[in-house]
Amino acid sequence: MKDMRRIFAEWPVSIPKAGLVVTIFGESIPFSSFMLSGDLLLLERKTPDALGARRVLICFDAIHAIKILESIEMARFTAMGFQSVS
Repeated sequence: MKDMRRIFAEWPVSIPKAGLVVTIFGESIPFSSFMLSGDLLLLERKTPDALGARRVLICFDAIHAIKILESIEMARFTAMGFQSVS
């Protein structure tokens, strides 16, 4: 959970705040913006889901993966703490 929270808390301006959050339940939640509050993440969708919801509150413990949809060169992810391995 700590790493997922850190990634969102330190999201660099050079990477668009958009993508997909995959939950531990296998649900994919597209997002176009987000906000943090403690152990909670508020995701905003561009379009509503089947029930009409545009915003989703999720605990960081329930996040399994983050998918970045933009085509971004790997070097820009160093701002998120990632390192190249030889």
